Amino acid sequence: MLPVQRAVSMLVTSGGNVAVQVGDDGPLLVDAPPAPQAAAVVAALRALSPKPIHTLITTNLHNAAGNAALLQARAAPGAPAIRVIAHENVLDRLVAEGPSAGAAPGGLRLNAVIELPINNTYFMPRRDFYLNGEAVIVYHAPAANTDGDSIVHFRGSDVVAVGDLFNPDVYPVIDVERGGSVNGLVAALNRILEITVPAKFQEAGTYVIPRRGRLSDEAEVVEFRDMVTIVRDRVRDLIAKGRTLAQVQAARPTLDYDPEYGGTGGSSPERFVDSVFRSLSK
Repeated sequence: MLPVQRAVSMLVTSGGNVAVQVGDDGPLLVDAPPAPQAAAVVAALRALSPKPIHTLITTNLHNAAGNAALLQARAAPGAPAIRVIAHENVLDRLVAEGPSAGAAPGGLRLNAVIELPINNTYFMPRRDFYLNGEAVIVYHAPAANTDGDSIVHFRGSDVVAVGDLFNPDVYPVIDVERGGSVNGLVAALNRILEITVPAKFQEAGTYVIPRRGRLSDEAEVVEFRDMVTIVRDRVRDLIAKGRTLAQVQAARPTLDYDPEYGGTGGSSPERFVDSVFRSLSK
């Protein structure tokens, strides 16, 4: 459990980071942990707050896999139901696709079976509410990693939880089959940069909690946004020249970024280029 700023902490699990906001109303979580770690996360939360979990925000359907286990782990007689918030596209795809909806490209699935609930959806470009003494704004990032991604801004704490839109050490997973696109991802990253404000020497200020990887700030999001934009433009130029996917892969448009972003836990360079190519070709 890493204290981030004011009311927000980052709980690190082997399956991804969980942003935690605490206060008088009860903990708010952004994304559930993997199902096997649900009980440990509930126990860890007791060190921050004696109150039951109030709200869980699911940032996209790939991160919904642990929802049911988390709700079961925190269940107590007489405890109020957790409010589970996600964009309506997340719920629509979970209902339509069933358990397979939680499988991301490349085998990044966190749980073999997904069970609902998501009991509170939004469909507008943003949703806001007041909890634990501060305003919480949830922005929809359309057609980014999927068609149902959310950005969560804790305005008083000056922290942003961004799900899979930004991970500082790996290439992004763009799920083209479920509405993702490289241009939508660039737009989402620019929205994050509109929210964040750095402190001295472009460090600290607004902190950014990714789903995977280290706690970050605006400067790291800028580097990531620039990488995605440059790779997109390289692939787009090759498409304009009539290159096939195999020829684009052979050109290795990510080569200079592979040492920084080519690690495990995200897309491989080949899969990233494939998703960019298919996204632009649509």
